[in-house]
Amino acid sequence: MTAPTTTALRQQLLVLYLSTSALDSPVVAWSRYDGTGRTTPTAGDSDEPPYPTGVAALLDGWRLIQVAQLIPPARGHEYDTSFLKHECFFERIVDLREPA
Repeated sequence: MTAPTTTALRQQLLVLYLSTSALDSPVVAWSRYDGTGRTTPTAGDSDEPPYPTGVAALLDGWRLIQVAQLIPPARGHEYDTSFLKHECFFERIVDLREPA
């Protein structure tokens, strides 16, 4: 019986909230989660988003894995404020054997 091998690959997640459903629209909020353990969720907090648009994240090697479903507001609630609805999840796989 062989011992289980641990992989050196870890997932990083980036959640971008866009101003519209288009990937080239401006980022208005964001969250990062680092499965490598190299950073904490609040590391690098800034008033500037990590990318100006979702397309910029794609160009930097992030893979888009989910886009929030577009649900129209109920009649009479078109101008209510609520959650940020244009949410996109991106991932990238990082090899821990490579320098950060």
